Amino acid sequence: MSANEIKIKLTINGAPWEGEVPVEMTLLRFLRERLALSGAKEGCGIGECGACTILVDGRPVNSCMMLAVEADGASLRTVEGEAQGGELSPLQRAFVEHHAVQCGFCTPGMLMSAQALLERNPSPTDDEIIEAIAGNLCRCTGYAAIIAAIRSVCPTDHPRAGGDA
Repeated sequence: MSANEIKIKLTINGAPWEGEVPVEMTLLRFLRERLALSGAKEGCGIGECGACTILVDGRPVNSCMMLAVEADGASLRTVEGEAQGGELSPLQRAFVEHHAVQCGFCTPGMLMSAQALLERNPSPTDDEIIEAIAGNLCRCTGYAAIIAAIRSVCPTDHPRAGGDA
């Protein structure tokens, strides 16, 4: 181990990982360069666009703003971990069915932010959906299809905008 590297242990998409990482390496670069997980994208590099969003211990995090060494001991989930057995997750399928994927650049981060919301609140209002994805910028869809996709995986009796039924 060199002086500028630190040994870390973490879980990535359910699998343990242990190794050395440079102290200055961002979590995004670690995922893309060391683990070949290219779903999270670098858009702005300053935590504003959400293209690099992953889940760290169940919370959405801009991986461009976190160092890999800060993930020591954490459980990470990326978009690559959402499909199981070759099948898209219900949320991923909903994005396809509702045409919420256009250029696709924002989609991995958008999916992870939405997944975090649904795990803590399976029946969010439209306002809660909008708030949950507010940190994820999309230049193609206008958000209506994304909101519809997220809403479609919620129970049918969930409240709509403003909490109205």
